[in-house]
Amino acid sequence: MINKRRMLVALLSGAILGVFCIVGVGTRIGFENYIFLIAMWYNRIVMGLMIGFASNLEIKKGFQNVLIRGTLLGLIVSSAIFLSTEFKDVPSLFAGIVYGIIIDFVATKYEK
Repeated sequence: MINKRRMLVALLSGAILGVFCIVGVGTRIGFENYIFLIAMWYNRIVMGLMIGFASNLEIKKGFQNVLIRGTLLGLIVSSAIFLSTEFKDVPSLFAGIVYGIIIDFVATKYEK
């Protein structure tokens, strides 16, 4: 069963962090390629969606679970952008991993 509160918190966290991604990437490469910037934001929304669904993927309770799950899902989702840039946008890959951890932490904290 889907935890609706977790899903909402994860999606909102992904959307907010996606705005930070737009600012970060836009500062690095410019704001002219708005399609790529929208794709970055959408990527973080998808990350929030995946993490929202992942409430039943419990390795064990506690921060270690959030760290492993957030890292893994952040890496999986951010790899799409990394591949689309022909392995050039390394900062976005690492930001995605960190954002995965943040989204999972916030979603886990407020899921109940």
